[in-house]
Amino acid sequence: MKVAVPARQNQIDDHFGHCEVFKIYSIGDNNMIMGSEDVPSPDGCGCKSDIAAVLAQKGVTTMLAGNMGQGAVNVLTAQGIKVIRGCSGNIEEVVNSFIKGEISDSGVGCKAHESHSHDGHICNH
Repeated sequence: MKVAVPARQNQIDDHFGHCEVFKIYSIGDNNMIMGSEDVPSPDGCGCKSDIAAVLAQKGVTTMLAGNMGQGAVNVLTAQGIKVIRGCSGNIEEVVNSFIKGEISDSGVGCKAHESHSHDGHICNH
């Protein structure tokens, strides 16, 4: 299984379409992180770039993200990538929480240029 995370300085980037890099984690049958790969973030809006297709071609099946607009969710879902929103914090901690089944989608989308509050939780449990 492969999981992607929009990242900035080893933290979940709250703005999917403007992250520094997408980290792709390979999860082995033993539910351990087997390795990771960086995919540079394209310029511009995530929902209008080809990043969803690129991630799907690399075998990504899940996106762990902070806030994300519905356009980006739709593009990722169309590529067969399940989106889990509401994540924040250290990316490896978030991925390990996902592996343990400790996170679920917040269902909260993002509207461009609105402020976002953060409660310090890794993800919604």
